[in-house]
Amino acid sequence: MTLYERFVAAFIASDRWKLYISGVGITLEIALFAGILGMLIGNVVALMKLSQTEDGKPTILNYIATFYVDIIRGTPSVLQLLIMWFIIMASSNNGILVASLSFGINSGAYVSEIVRAGILAVDKGQMEAGRSLGLSKAATMYHIILPQAIKNIIPPLGNEFITLIKETAIVGYVSLSDLTRVANQVASRTYDAFMPLIGAAVIYFIIIKILTILLGVIERRLRKVDNR
Repeated sequence: MTLYERFVAAFIASDRWKLYISGVGITLEIALFAGILGMLIGNVVALMKLSQTEDGKPTILNYIATFYVDIIRGTPSVLQLLIMWFIIMASSNNGILVASLSFGINSGAYVSEIVRAGILAVDKGQMEAGRSLGLSKAATMYHIILPQAIKNIIPPLGNEFITLIKETAIVGYVSLSDLTRVANQVASRTYDAFMPLIGAAVIYFIIIKILTILLGVIERRLRKVDNR
């Protein structure tokens, strides 16, 4: 077949373009839910890892958070997804829910390190200044430290979300027809892997490029705020 005929077979024939749209929708849906969950988990875990006793020793919460981060970062994402699907939530038939939980828990470990690093990047004198004004440690963290840390946190968080979108390409293991699996399904029907896989790669690239541009805009605005 000519290149045009292969394109028609992969995207136009039998309205296969609708499959790609559906696959993109599932990919973005999982990434969005997982990203939100990862943010929630990451912020809590980051604060747990920063918790210390009055004499500067790690608390039990610190050890729990460290154990969680080590386990998540020390095992493959696909293995975590399979454990969630076949063991932890074996009774559930909602693949999107299972995948979102799995990726959200995975992302939470990385987000926690991003948030923790952002908080530690703020000068220690800020905490001392807040305490000298009569604020509690928690109030100082909320009103003084975190607003400054956000500037350091947002850019790497954007990169984490971009990575999360690409990682969702493994959800085909739990029978979800995301963009990657749709491309494989079309390839098996047309007996031509080139056009479906290249097409999926182009779609991924466009999504990531758009997010990269948006992230760049946010970073430039943050720099303008710093320069005032």
